[in-house]
Amino acid sequence: MTYLLNALSVLIELAFNLLATLFVLRVLAEAARADFHNPVSQLLYRSTNPVLAPLRRVIPNWRRINLAALLLAWLVMLVKRALLFALLGVTPHVSGLLVLGLADLIDFTLVFYLVLIFGWSLLSMLQVDRRQPVLRLAGAIVEPLLRPLRGKLTVGLFDFSPMVVMLGIVLARILIAAPLIDLGTALALGS
Repeated sequence: MTYLLNALSVLIELAFNLLATLFVLRVLAEAARADFHNPVSQLLYRSTNPVLAPLRRVIPNWRRINLAALLLAWLVMLVKRALLFALLGVTPHVSGLLVLGLADLIDFTLVFYLVLIFGWSLLSMLQVDRRQPVLRLAGAIVEPLLRPLRGKLTVGLFDFSPMVVMLGIVLARILIAAPLIDLGTALALGS
């Protein structure tokens, strides 16, 4: 029976993480002012607008942060955690579930940035077309993190700013996301 539960939990994680990716990507693309004429950006906006348009009437943006998309991403993580607890037959405390949803969203966003920066820096070393839509969107999203270090960590032809930013993200996962997940788990289980 545990094999079936493990398989179901993997499927739940995958489905909800894919859904959260849409909303997190929407938040990051709007915050970075990604090119709207990019076909990938247009696909992202068209796929999330049916859900976000009614919410945006009630929840306005704060500066360049789409709070409605951020709220939906948090709710997706919250429902994912609730389903995972239900699979185990555990009824979590609401306060712990709220903290776990936030911790999962922070951890997910950090991992998303880690993968995006690694992929973008790897592709930037290869001879790829810089006008490719996915690369343009990824570049627009990672550039605000890399810009403060750009040119300061260059040795010869190599720019080590992506490596330093990725190290910072790994440290943020260890020092921010992991303690929040532990706190949320303790609150959810009533320990």
